[in-house]
Amino acid sequence: MTDQIVWLNAPGDITQFHIEQHQCEGPGPGEIRIRHEAIGTNFLDVYHRKGIYPMPSYPAVIGAEAAGIVEAVGPGVSMFGRGDRVAYAGLPVGAYRSARNIAAERAIKLPDTLSAKTAASSLLKGMTAYMLLKKAYDVRAGNHVLIHAAAGGLGSILVRWAKSLEATVVGTVGSSEKAALARSCGADHLIVGRGADFVAEVKRLTNGLGVDVAYDGIGGDTLLKSIHSVRPFGMAVTIGQAAGAIPPVPVEELRPGKALCHPSIMAWCADVGQYREAALAAIRAMESGIVSQIGAEYRLADVAKAHEEMESGRAAGSILLIP
Repeated sequence: MTDQIVWLNAPGDITQFHIEQHQCEGPGPGEIRIRHEAIGTNFLDVYHRKGIYPMPSYPAVIGAEAAGIVEAVGPGVSMFGRGDRVAYAGLPVGAYRSARNIAAERAIKLPDTLSAKTAASSLLKGMTAYMLLKKAYDVRAGNHVLIHAAAGGLGSILVRWAKSLEATVVGTVGSSEKAALARSCGADHLIVGRGADFVAEVKRLTNGLGVDVAYDGIGGDTLLKSIHSVRPFGMAVTIGQAAGAIPPVPVEELRPGKALCHPSIMAWCADVGQYREAALAAIRAMESGIVSQIGAEYRLADVAKAHEEMESGRAAGSILLIP
């Protein structure tokens, strides 16, 4: 069968994508071939496309999560059979194609209650949320948490999961429409507008103390403000730079006793045991309703439009590619 594959010619803008027809080979030893039903997109894909996180070589295929049907099973694989519904996320990237061979140990069997679209939109984000809320900082009942972009794909999952841990969530959003979505996810307090003084508002909401932990995927000069929003001996977690590169942070800004953490879900996933731990935790969370809303769907051939939508900040929720 001939399939579609999206190649990234070189780091750059959306003109670096080109689409080809290709023949998907049979799976090798320990591998399965998955016919994709839905492919998740993440801001990580934008970083890969731009070369902020460069690929080992070019042309390359990016994309870090997808869900579909097992189409073929390679030698030595006993845990899956043809027709099984599965999803995967993390390393190695390469999901922007209609079918793919991957190591069987990287696939997670989907329960009947979860659709391929839900899994593809929420697995990597759910794994990231697990890492952020339980490993980078162990969020517990009574904690105050600051979540930027609280209506986004990752942000909405963080809000829902933090609320399931009985934390108080302060979210930032760019518009009243996104505020409505973040509120529906359970956010206790919302700070609306990209120019809002969220440091002052966080201090007001916490009686001048600050939050226990702040999750910042905005980057630019926002990270320093996030640090200022954290209480003494709390933590700021930097998880992206949607607004641009982060300038150097003087160590003096961490006084008194604040911590700055820069975790990587891809590094976490490099260990198969840790990968499966996080993936299974994300599946359990999805079954309990901790999912990302699907904000938009594009055909795989329209990948450039999907990246434009991601970078525009217009979409609330996750963006899917459909082969």
